[in-house]
Amino acid sequence: MDYLQQLIERYSRLEPIKTEINAAFDIIAESFIKGGKLLIAGNGGSAADAEHMVGELMKDFVKKRRLPESFVSAIEDVDAEIAQILVPLLQPGLPAISLSGHSSLNTAVINDIDGATIFAQQVYGYGRVGDVFLGISTSGNAKNVLYAAVTAKAKKIKVIALTGSTGGALRHFADVSIRAPETETYKIQELHLPIYHCLCLMLEERFF
Repeated sequence: MDYLQQLIERYSRLEPIKTEINAAFDIIAESFIKGGKLLIAGNGGSAADAEHMVGELMKDFVKKRRLPESFVSAIEDVDAEIAQILVPLLQPGLPAISLSGHSSLNTAVINDIDGATIFAQQVYGYGRVGDVFLGISTSGNAKNVLYAAVTAKAKKIKVIALTGSTGGALRHFADVSIRAPETETYKIQELHLPIYHCLCLMLEERFF
């Protein structure tokens, strides 16, 4: 199913950034194929978007995801009785982590170091070559997202920016910059949701 074309049909204003959305999909898909993971960060409403995106990737979105037979056999070998409970319930996930959700770590960094480094610290700790960092910032200038992007580039991690029309400073460090064609925060966020929903649909279609 061509989810990207469906997105453009519903939101014709996104036609000019169709290539960027597809390029972001390619980068994330390649990472997953090679065993990488997606690290996502944002502030405020964009933090909620990061959590939302992880929720769509780590479990069923619109398709039923079945466990591979190799894992079914493995869990049955560990405990056949518990396997009968888990096998119908567990769902394969696409590995994604929201860096906005780790309250104990993030508040410790804010208190002990500097709040602007909360995402950079996690990118440095979690990130490996082959991973992808997705920074969500309506302005493209959020310092903590920007610092995380710079850290990601230093660790040879691909960077995708999801911003408003200007792209802000974040665009300079992004391998792909997806710029929603709006300038007001709430209007940008209204377009971010269908964009990342489309990416999640495309990824689920690719892997399941």
